[in-house]
Amino acid sequence: MPGLSTTERAGCSKILNLMSKGDLLSLSDTVTNKMIVVENSTEAIETILSFTKTAEELLRRKKVYRDLIFKYLVKEGVVMPPNSEKHQLVKRTLELWCSGKVVADESLPGETDDNGKRKPTDTASDSTDMNAEASFDSLVLGQQFCQWFFQLLNSQNPLLGQQPQDWGPQHFWPDVKLRLLSSAGSEQSEEFLGAELVSLRLLALTREEHLLLSPNLEPRGLKALASPHGLVLVAVAGTIHRDTACLGIFEQIFGLIRSPLEKNSWKIKFVNLKIRGQDALGGSEMAVPTLSYNSSELQLLCS
Repeated sequence: MPGLSTTERAGCSKILNLMSKGDLLSLSDTVTNKMIVVENSTEAIETILSFTKTAEELLRRKKVYRDLIFKYLVKEGVVMPPNSEKHQLVKRTLELWCSGKVVADESLPGETDDNGKRKPTDTASDSTDMNAEASFDSLVLGQQFCQWFFQLLNSQNPLLGQQPQDWGPQHFWPDVKLRLLSSAGSEQSEEFLGAELVSLRLLALTREEHLLLSPNLEPRGLKALASPHGLVLVAVAGTIHRDTACLGIFEQIFGLIRSPLEKNSWKIKFVNLKIRGQDALGGSEMAVPTLSYNSSELQLLCS
């Protein structure tokens, strides 16, 4: 029996942990042909993983619902159209596991030590830290920043059952400015100034409103520009979810500047966030979101 690879086993375990106890017990009976009796969810998951021949076989099981796979992919930062069919989600999940880009746990990406234990996760100050004199690719910085930022923000959502990461005003400049434009039936504009207020307003999106922001880090969903004066602009598009429902799309622009008093780490200088709900999209079928800003428009923000 081939069995599961380490990556597949970890991914399957995360998906199984999203299932109800009843479904787990039923699935355990199916894969073992009722030859092994389990009494709780933990035993059921271990039994299912041990008796599963391939990851694809498990993902195609009836009890492994489409919504569970979709929710897993969202947690891993993988953007899929909300109307994707189960076989498409299964294919994308298998590709993710083969790529080696899957996050090892629900915290921010990190490395392991010689004993296989997780090293402490980077904070905002050093997660995108790089030598000030060294040249860098602004797009690579943009990708690294977005992976860090959205995993950090989404971890505050209590519906995900994750351990909240180190969110707070320390990731922003003291005079940071947030412009929030939301269109969901009616249009609403808000502005916030200062690290404390901006931090709390963004936190409310996930902690109180239970939203989950899934960025599209593919070329059409992400742009980054660097000015000669040290400002880096990162623009990203994505989808907004609550539980398994896709509520709309967003576009977000970050202005990043190094802090010379904090090991030259990157901190957020301004945030422009535009949210469009399903109503504002005219009820049209939602595709993978792309940026509406062009390079010229972003360049104006650098000047």
